[in-house]
Amino acid sequence: MSLQAIKFSATPEVSLSILNQLQVPYQSKYIAIDSIAPLPGVTKFSGYEAIKGMYTRGAPAIMLVGCFSIVVELNRVLHSDIGSAQQYKYNLNDAESFKRRLLERIDELIKSRPTAVNLANGCEEIKKIVVSEKNSDLELLYNRILQFSENLYKEDYQSNINIGKNGLQYIKDVLKKENFKGPFSVMTICNTGSLATSGYGTALGIIRHLHQYLSKDKSTDQFYFEHAYPCETRPYNQGSRLTAYELQYEKIPFTLITDNMPSFLIDNLNRKEQHTNQGALASLASNAPIRFIIVGSDRIVKNGDLANKIGTFQLSLLSKLYDEIKFIGAAPTTTIDYNTKSGEDIKIEERPKDELTMVLGAKMNGNSFAEDKESKDVVLERVRMAPLDIGVWNPSFDVTPHQNIDCIVTEKEYLVKDSSGVFHL
Repeated sequence: MSLQAIKFSATPEVSLSILNQLQVPYQSKYIAIDSIAPLPGVTKFSGYEAIKGMYTRGAPAIMLVGCFSIVVELNRVLHSDIGSAQQYKYNLNDAESFKRRLLERIDELIKSRPTAVNLANGCEEIKKIVVSEKNSDLELLYNRILQFSENLYKEDYQSNINIGKNGLQYIKDVLKKENFKGPFSVMTICNTGSLATSGYGTALGIIRHLHQYLSKDKSTDQFYFEHAYPCETRPYNQGSRLTAYELQYEKIPFTLITDNMPSFLIDNLNRKEQHTNQGALASLASNAPIRFIIVGSDRIVKNGDLANKIGTFQLSLLSKLYDEIKFIGAAPTTTIDYNTKSGEDIKIEERPKDELTMVLGAKMNGNSFAEDKESKDVVLERVRMAPLDIGVWNPSFDVTPHQNIDCIVTEKEYLVKDSSGVFHL
């Protein structure tokens, strides 16, 4: 199996492939991307389709796949036969016409996931390159976009490492200030790890750092990280399919829970009284209290309001019931939308209703996954769980107000609110 979500190469040939996350954790299968957006009869599989169809997901990964898909299409148009340019409706003999067509294609790509601001931010930077390039040399334009996209990939990976470091430091500072002793646990939702980024993770990157530097046998303090609780994250199950897979892969102690278990779990683990429900706790691998809820983000706006996977908001409400639980939002600065004042102005994407009424999973053959005889692919089956022809509401994200957030961790620093309760992003 693999934790590499994106494979891009500029030499000897330009190529882009993504891990099909619809098939994780059943198997690792990569899909080649040949264009920005679909053109009937011309393209095979585009960046737009990969993002819209959830073959790739996670705000940083979406940004990178989108930018690299622009590179792939430009390479095909400029370096293949002249027929490719005609098929894609680019005019190689008119630089201004060529750039107008490219801007149209990029604008179409942005529409694939409107809530994830990283994609828009990355694409807008490429649009600036297109508009600012006064030279009519299209090869020069291509090389600038290629260099930008490759740098973006490298920067995202390093920013993930820095987010892990800064998140670890915030947690240590909090626990030292409180003179906390002994083991503690954390909770997370959705997938924010290697599969959602260039290869390390945001919120899950912080958990990786906790395991690597603050586990019982490595901590130099009186406290240590013991356990993680990922929520399954219905209806797409990124927590049970992807985060659970990554935690298992990294050998980080964890227990998977459903999205409606956090309140009961926290109430039992964090009670100071002695009348906790010992029967309910008996099967848990750890009784360490949950001290931090760590989430990623698809968009953070100017006042600190945070859009993330549906279910995040209710976790923030739960954290406010317990003074000892800190709510952490982790994201690179590419996720910050400085042009939007508050969460009320965030456009929330609504997903197809079948994603809520049906479940996609691997067909079983005894105790193993069933495989197609010819392709050897794991056979995926879709099973309906609800009546036909019913009303369904399926927002993909919710908004957590900044009042419920204790800390925002970026690659530059960790940020807490001032005495007036205001984030200064």
